[in-house]
Amino acid sequence: MYARTPVLTAIAIAALAGGAMAQDMANSMTLVSWGGAYQHSQDEAYAKPYMQMHPEVSVTWDESSNEAVAKLRAQAEAGNITWDLVDVEGPDSQRLCDEGLAMEVNFDEVLAKGDDGSSVEDDFGDSLINDCFIPQIVFSTTFGYRTDVAAWNGKEPQDLCAIFDLENFPGKRSLEKRPKKNLEWALICDGVPKDQLYEVLDSPEGVDRALKKLGTIKDQVVWWSSGADTPQLLADGEVVMGSTYNGRLFSLIEEQHQPVKMLWDWQVFDFDGWIIPADLPEDRLARVEDFVRFATDTKRLADQAKYISYGPARASSQPLVSTHAVLGIEMGPHMPTNPANQKNYLVNNIEWWADNQDDVEARFQAWLAQ
Repeated sequence: MYARTPVLTAIAIAALAGGAMAQDMANSMTLVSWGGAYQHSQDEAYAKPYMQMHPEVSVTWDESSNEAVAKLRAQAEAGNITWDLVDVEGPDSQRLCDEGLAMEVNFDEVLAKGDDGSSVEDDFGDSLINDCFIPQIVFSTTFGYRTDVAAWNGKEPQDLCAIFDLENFPGKRSLEKRPKKNLEWALICDGVPKDQLYEVLDSPEGVDRALKKLGTIKDQVVWWSSGADTPQLLADGEVVMGSTYNGRLFSLIEEQHQPVKMLWDWQVFDFDGWIIPADLPEDRLARVEDFVRFATDTKRLADQAKYISYGPARASSQPLVSTHAVLGIEMGPHMPTNPANQKNYLVNNIEWWADNQDDVEARFQAWLAQ
């Protein structure tokens, strides 16, 4: 008995130490998102419930997702990754994955199965766009316009190309200070068919053609960087129409009761989700993976739709989408995926933007400075 006791004790101590190490998690996280109504929906559906379950954990929000690629590059170069989890659109996730700045994820290990028993792959389907992207929602970028513009003489925009119609719809517009989506919209309104957009953009004159079309309204455009900008500009009457995320417009119209309507024509669908920065310390990575498993399960993704009109990326979440948590209105008609809202729509070509973003961005910023 005495001879075996030290061995058993050593094994027990090792097992306990190993268990402690396996459960060693950081007690704080910096989550990066977009601010505004969308970040609020994440906070209500994911972060607050998680912190209630784990009162030892604190969450800090950073609203820098619009600059995620550049800032993660800078952090990696400095050898100081300060972010723990970053919300990005599909094309940016592809770039970060290609550059080794985002961690490749074993989805079956990190994410939960669907509540209906479906596998992770079946439940998320096409939204699993690369090995680093952890899907959350399907959203769209579309336009809102004020309904009380006296100079319009009672007319209201009926299609996307009203953006370029300064004669019938005079006034300032707001557009994102990035080429993505703006180039596609410009070409659509310059007569390019949907199925030829990226063929034209690939041609030597394609980007110039899009910029020329944008140039017809350039002096009437207020350029935005944050998703919260256009709703505020519309509310203040500083612009008469502008692009932003459909959830931001839902908040402006249904929650703030501003005289604004949605223009769903040629909305651009996109996936939005998390990436985990590469090379996080083990304790921070353990905490992030625990949070991500919780935040992307069937219930949590359905819960997010109580606060904002974005469709959950899980199929098993769709039947659970019901009414707004505060307003009590049915959320289905406000989703970009509602058939009535997608008579004309675009989907970002993720591969094209991943391959061409830096070059096109440089050309776009040079054009802005002219």
